Amino acid sequence: MHNRSIIETEFKFSDGDQPGTFEGYGSIFGNVDSHGDVVVKGAFRDTLRDWKNKGKLPKMLLQHGMGFSNSDLLPIGKWDHMEEDEKGLFVRGHLFGMQSETGQRVYEAMKAGELDQMSIGYKALDFSLGKKPSEPYRTLKKVDLWEVSVVTFASNQLASISSVKSEAGEMTIREMERALCNGTLPPLSRTEAKALVAGGFKTMKSERDAPDDGDELAEFIRRNINILKT
Repeated sequence: MHNRSIIETEFKFSDGDQPGTFEGYGSIFGNVDSHGDVVVKGAFRDTLRDWKNKGKLPKMLLQHGMGFSNSDLLPIGKWDHMEEDEKGLFVRGHLFGMQSETGQRVYEAMKAGELDQMSIGYKALDFSLGKKPSEPYRTLKKVDLWEVSVVTFASNQLASISSVKSEAGEMTIREMERALCNGTLPPLSRTEAKALVAGGFKTMKSERDAPDDGDELAEFIRRNINILKT
């Protein structure tokens, strides 16, 4: 019997060298999904070892490939790294066809935070059934993992994409403005932080006596400057 567990966590486009690289968690340990299943640490250990022995990793699909044509089963990218850590199944991969219509639509939806969840497709090999209403329906101890999908809707509310590297490899001014406003600026290198702080203070100083739209951005920087402190 094949199963799918959809979970919502943070995933993000990462600062890797390849545009469209992102990372996050395909599964979170100890969290009961909407199907009543919970995955425990160690459930992926054997299947990841088996994939490693084959020199491959599970497929990356969109919506589990559940579309109306054979092309929907084509991978949208490739998983480059998977491992169990204390939190769950950590995954890192990259998108295919960033210049194609499909690749660009997937990338833009992920970057905008609308396509922000992940789901695993697997076969349960070892599990126990709950005996009380308060217990999970199944506690998954060992699974055969065959794909990790990027999906729109989740059943486990804890696993999602935490970062995505932009196609240009850098944040746009608009993205920086939004991140400063929302307090969601990603980690910066020391050089980047110093450059932004220096530029921000110069902007605030020069704009104090000339109130216009620049003051709004300067205020964003002033309110969020603590994010840049190391």
